[in-house]
Amino acid sequence: MPMPHARSHDRQPVVAGQFYPAGADALMREVRGYLAQAKPKGQAPTILAMAPHAGYCYSGAVAGATLGQANLARTVLLLGPNHTGLGKPFAIWPDGRWTFPGGALAVDAPLAAHLCEKEPRLIPDTLAHQREHSLEVLLPFLAALDPETSIVPLCVSNPSLDTLMAVGAAIGQALRQWQAPVSIVVSSDMSHYVPHQVAQAQDAEALEPALRLDATAFYETVRGRGISMCGVLPMTVGICAARELGATRAEVAAYATSGQVNGDADRVVGYAGLLAD
Repeated sequence: MPMPHARSHDRQPVVAGQFYPAGADALMREVRGYLAQAKPKGQAPTILAMAPHAGYCYSGAVAGATLGQANLARTVLLLGPNHTGLGKPFAIWPDGRWTFPGGALAVDAPLAAHLCEKEPRLIPDTLAHQREHSLEVLLPFLAALDPETSIVPLCVSNPSLDTLMAVGAAIGQALRQWQAPVSIVVSSDMSHYVPHQVAQAQDAEALEPALRLDATAFYETVRGRGISMCGVLPMTVGICAARELGATRAEVAAYATSGQVNGDADRVVGYAGLLAD
């Protein structure tokens, strides 16, 4: 009796029509408009990028300016926070496709399996991703830049600095062994619901060690100063992995707060874009 084929996992969008347009044409038009504002790409391949994941009217310009300037590999490891509390602490989506209005990006199943083999704390798990928006909102940007992009989505919720750093180092080593180049894209917003000037000051404080690619100082600054950056855990992993891959330099590609969009300077969310090579 033949064995049944394992079912691959396709993920459907959960925030289309809320965070970004539900219509394919309107979505691509908006995304391409944001990407067109980016500075020219650098020569060096981008090892690590960080971009925000709020509604496009708030953070789309920063995401576009950042990812449009990035020199990304055709394969992207996506690292995002876990806003829902569901699933495993290091949850990898193992295969299939991630869809968005008008398109889809394929999951690089062999790379996902390779990462799980090299770092046993990485677990194939779709539950953590099912209602999580942080990676979904970046997909149309990656697809507009290169529709042949393949992805490995990883949702991070483990709060231990030692564990985050060990997993990040293991990911970097595993990517170094991989036969094709891989870029890392972290999805994170910065300070949440503080006055505009407080957000600017706190976010500058958090970004300073990130720009030095100092994962320990970055984590300890964000946590120790009570900065409400939702992606501190995946960014800590990303910095450690990027260091393993040889990253030596980082820059802020763009920064804004929601107050600059809606005029409410009393209660803003900060959005930063970072690139490292």
